[in-house]
Amino acid sequence: MSKIKKITKMQLFLPIFSMLLVMFVNVIYDIASGNAPFSFFAISTQLTSSGNTILYGRLIDILNRGSEVAILAIGMTLVVSASAGTDISVGSVMSLSGGMCCMLLAGYGVTNVSEYASPLWVGIGAGILVAVVCGLFNGFLVAYLNIQPMVATLILWSAGRAIGLLLCNSAIVYVRVPSFQFFGSYIGFLPTPILIAAICVLIMSLILKFTALGTFVQSVGINKKAARISGFNSAKIILMCYAICGLCAGIAGITATSRIYSADTNNIGLNMEMDAILAVALGGNSLGGGKFNLAGSIIGAYTIQAITTTLYALGVSSAQAPVFKAIVVILIVVIQSEPVKEFFKKLSANKTAAKEA
Repeated sequence: MSKIKKITKMQLFLPIFSMLLVMFVNVIYDIASGNAPFSFFAISTQLTSSGNTILYGRLIDILNRGSEVAILAIGMTLVVSASAGTDISVGSVMSLSGGMCCMLLAGYGVTNVSEYASPLWVGIGAGILVAVVCGLFNGFLVAYLNIQPMVATLILWSAGRAIGLLLCNSAIVYVRVPSFQFFGSYIGFLPTPILIAAICVLIMSLILKFTALGTFVQSVGINKKAARISGFNSAKIILMCYAICGLCAGIAGITATSRIYSADTNNIGLNMEMDAILAVALGGNSLGGGKFNLAGSIIGAYTIQAITTTLYALGVSSAQAPVFKAIVVILIVVIQSEPVKEFFKKLSANKTAAKEA
């Protein structure tokens, strides 16, 4: 087998190639715009109005803005692998988590505060807890009632955001307290969301490395009945994956809320479920379940943000951007489909036979 074939068969080939392709488009755009050829990669320091020195550049912006998607991609990867389905409620759960947090910190019915009505840890803890409960609810429907994942998570996709709106009394709740805003601002010169995403990825990587969770998830995803016969409790494993997905949605929701120091339940997490699913697909993971690669999903998440940043730079509006992302999803699903794989295998075999003849 040639070196090129070995490289293309690697699981991380698709996400790395996609990321490089997006970077190449940006380099070409910079050259066409008369900018320096590699200004896309330029990182500098900038002095804020408060006198702090922070890192500045498009790469930093992509890492910063893509942090929520990266956190969501962790949970979505496990859900897809274990249940061969997607959790389309994560965006709404983000909104619900942020709404619960800000409602407790500000007090019900209050829309603008500069002091906490409840301790910070209570607000954050309650926000993350309600997200985990949402994950357990989705997992129960999928694992124990055998409802299709998309249908099961459709409930909270439509209801989660509405519940968050009720908690906030149908208003945007502002929490203008520096200790809360910290989670969406900067720690030293580095954006805090980047650090939060890195910690989440590190913890999950260690769990997958030093426990059998990854093996259990993949076994259930490949063949749930065979895994159950082998002694695995398939239902509990699927339930755990959805709970972890809810936990990730809660952390992402708190991060997104503190970034804008308010609970805008109508817009927090909007369409992010699509970005999380696309990140998993771009990561080279099969949407049909089974084996997964967490590193690929994280690369895919930041590739999504890079695509979004590139689209905005090319003049595409935020309302039109999801159309292009949907096209990317379609292309990836088609490439991963068995008929297409078989077609390329036959094509390769025919070429090899022709050369030997």
